[in-house]
Amino acid sequence: MTDILQSALIASIFAAAIRLLTPILLAAIGELVAETSGVMNLGVEGTMLTGCFVGFLVAFATGSAPLAIMAAVVSGALLGLVTSIAIVTLRIEQFVVGLAINLLCSALTAYAFRAFLQDVTPERAIITPLSPIRIPGLADIPLIGPALFEQTVLTYLTYIAVPLVAFWLHRTHQGLQMRCLGENPKLVDMTGASVARRRYAAIVFGGAMAGLAGASLSVGASMRFVEEMSGGRGWLAIVAVVAANWRPARVPLVALAFSILQAIQIQTQATGSSFPYEVLLALPYVAAIGLMVVFRASSRMPAALGEPYVRH
Repeated sequence: MTDILQSALIASIFAAAIRLLTPILLAAIGELVAETSGVMNLGVEGTMLTGCFVGFLVAFATGSAPLAIMAAVVSGALLGLVTSIAIVTLRIEQFVVGLAINLLCSALTAYAFRAFLQDVTPERAIITPLSPIRIPGLADIPLIGPALFEQTVLTYLTYIAVPLVAFWLHRTHQGLQMRCLGENPKLVDMTGASVARRRYAAIVFGGAMAGLAGASLSVGASMRFVEEMSGGRGWLAIVAVVAANWRPARVPLVALAFSILQAIQIQTQATGSSFPYEVLLALPYVAAIGLMVVFRASSRMPAALGEPYVRH
């Protein structure tokens, strides 16, 4: 009986970890492309939070989850465009732009949500989240089956997005150009290709993925929107890219480590353990620092990351 309970507990933690993994990994994939192009976009947290709110608001207004997800993606892409203008065209310091986006989005979503609640009682401010889709056969695999193959469509999209982005970056001409942007943008410029246009595309893609990550939190997993709903997951996505040493194959592993620690923290709280939950809450961030220290010696950080390109 004890073995059965332990197996059920492990399966429950792993299933929760996969659900928690989805927003972190979606945002991390977008940030990986942006940083590969040489741009450090620190506005992922604010963009994800905006995607959460826009997705929730559209789902509440229309009752359509696909429309809500599309709206969240568009909101993220628009914020990516604003970031692109500030960083690529105006050449404002990348860290300043990212922090400004986060503060702006935090304030605007909080204000907009409170304004929304003036006409709607909190009890009625709910939506119907996406239902899990069970894949017959695969979902019957012991332990990992229900966790991996009884998820929402956004989680399955994440499974596909990771190998697609990895293939594009390392097996296509456009991906080679993007990686060259992060190492030596002058070489790309010398071929006649536009550095600015490609960096715009990378940042907008990263914003769209962060918006999609936000939608996976509200439309994909919750009936409600709460202020600061992203809960630091945007920062974890950035750290996942750095800790993974900018290698696409490592990003899912690092993100999974973070999500497992979060799942353990939630499970511990649910069981009423006397262990201080604040310690467990801090574990993903402690692990992030540890991973960055471990991989620091063999860093593959793009040489031009964070540096504006000025054509001479």
